[in-house]
Amino acid sequence: MERRFNRRQFLINTGLAGLALKSQVLFANTSGTPASSPITRRVPGTGEAIPVIGMGTWITFNVGGDTKLVEQRTEVLRTFFDLGGTVVDGSPMYGSASDVVGEALEALGARDRIFAATKIWTGDESETREQAEQSRRRWGVDRFDLLQVHNLLGWQGHLETLKAMKADGEVRYIGITTSHGRRHREFEQIMKREPLDFVQLTYNLLDREVEDRLLPLARERGIAVIVNRPFQGGSLFRRFQSEPLPGWAGDAGVGNWAEFFLKYIISHPAVTCAIPATTRVEHMKENMGALYGALPNAEQRQRMADYVRSL
Repeated sequence: MERRFNRRQFLINTGLAGLALKSQVLFANTSGTPASSPITRRVPGTGEAIPVIGMGTWITFNVGGDTKLVEQRTEVLRTFFDLGGTVVDGSPMYGSASDVVGEALEALGARDRIFAATKIWTGDESETREQAEQSRRRWGVDRFDLLQVHNLLGWQGHLETLKAMKADGEVRYIGITTSHGRRHREFEQIMKREPLDFVQLTYNLLDREVEDRLLPLARERGIAVIVNRPFQGGSLFRRFQSEPLPGWAGDAGVGNWAEFFLKYIISHPAVTCAIPATTRVEHMKENMGALYGALPNAEQRQRMADYVRSL
């Protein structure tokens, strides 16, 4: 009978002792907070430094009114903050996720610890402000740090309103998003023409198309980059978790597959932040390990890509 492994089983079966040793060094004090400083990148337009690992909420925080699940997601968010995270990304498209984030922030008293990012997702280009206000109430924040047009839906009208909102101090940063590699050609043209602070796009070890044009363009234009689907919706773990890490992984600052996938992304000089999503505290701890320690250099990044391609 075929034996199936999940992410946790793989980590247990292929090197938990080494991971535990690394954790003892990284989380060396009794509070559980990291002993070293988090890796940050600066937003090109302002110089504001933000941690390179954030948190997505797609699917994972869409748990309705289930009290037990809301409490569990609150612990996930607590862990994220305790380990140095600030950037949380959402969307009205994500069902109850905005309400759950709001409940968690309230329970943790953490609204002053968050870089709050959400999206405008409506085909009615006259509803930009209304939807932003609805999301603001659901999150319970004074204002959003970043508002993004989700998957370019109605982007012309929404972006014009977002520019006005930024000028009026209703939002700090504005941007656009795409996922699954959709509409890259149009995305590129908007990046060239519009005064964007952020773009959000899909990038991971198997989806590397953005390395050719969009990431270099972001650097050229001074646009911050948020990376979604860094684990390809979990499929990277399903595909590679039964494989061993290469012997040289430690030299690249990598101790497990989560760090392998994330550090490849955040070591690209154009990337500002990656936003993996998870439902479990132990997985959040693994993800946040990528926020600390060494990053792979250009040669090591190539070895990482070659290794994955060889499996």
